Amino acid sequence: MTGAGGLDRTAQDTGNLVALEHVNVRVPDPLLATTFYVSGLGFTRDPYLMVHTDNMWINLGQEQFHLPTGSPQIVRGTVGLVVPDLEALMVRLASVRERLSGTAFTFARESDAVTVVCPWGNRLRCHAPGATRLGIAYVEFAVPRGTGNGIARFYEHVVGAPAAFERGAARVRVGGRQALVFRETAGDPPPYDGHHIAVYVADFSGPYRRLAERGLISEENGEFQYRFTDIVDPEGGRALFTVEHEVRSLTHPMFRRPLVNRNPDQGVLGYVRGRDAFIP
Repeated sequence: MTGAGGLDRTAQDTGNLVALEHVNVRVPDPLLATTFYVSGLGFTRDPYLMVHTDNMWINLGQEQFHLPTGSPQIVRGTVGLVVPDLEALMVRLASVRERLSGTAFTFARESDAVTVVCPWGNRLRCHAPGATRLGIAYVEFAVPRGTGNGIARFYEHVVGAPAAFERGAARVRVGGRQALVFRETAGDPPPYDGHHIAVYVADFSGPYRRLAERGLISEENGEFQYRFTDIVDPEGGRALFTVEHEVRSLTHPMFRRPLVNRNPDQGVLGYVRGRDAFIP
């Protein structure tokens, strides 16, 4: 739809997916996870929730990583992050290289990003600030060839989110600054290991009804959330990809919960009063 001045008024449509809130993967060693996510990446352990050794929540802007302790889980793709300063990130990652030796940890500077592999093999791609200064920008999954169009149809017709298949990838809009990306690649993805993402939706009951009609509700979590795992093509019902979605309503008590973020550049040497917190 074109408005006055030739503006495309559909370009700002966000659809039903309001926010990608967290990525959940198990980690076998909370100490190594702290070294990587807090000391290396510069993020913040949530000081209020999940403060024991069996789980930890890591804040970055308005989003989180959830890291329960257990056998490692690997996202079948890449988590795209935004960080305030790529050069400062490189310095922090170099400072933890020795402590993470013997793990899968690597990092490299590219022209416009820093690619990082966590100690257990999860791939991250860190970008410079744009619409936001700190947070999760996207999760990109590697999916089999021939599935992208059906995945786009699933999110449009079942979830109610704008989606399109272009240049080998289905891109699903999440709010105004996030995305889910499903990029077609040769070969089959590794077996699914149970990692999940959490999303908030404006229309809570509509997707529930459409998922339930197809037998796709995998877990009932009370009045504010439910889960589904399988992505299927609405045209014929063919199974396309598997990743658990924790679907939350906007009435969920934790929607837009204020998250504490620290300034990772603050230190004992050269300490500056009043600059402990980071406001994304």
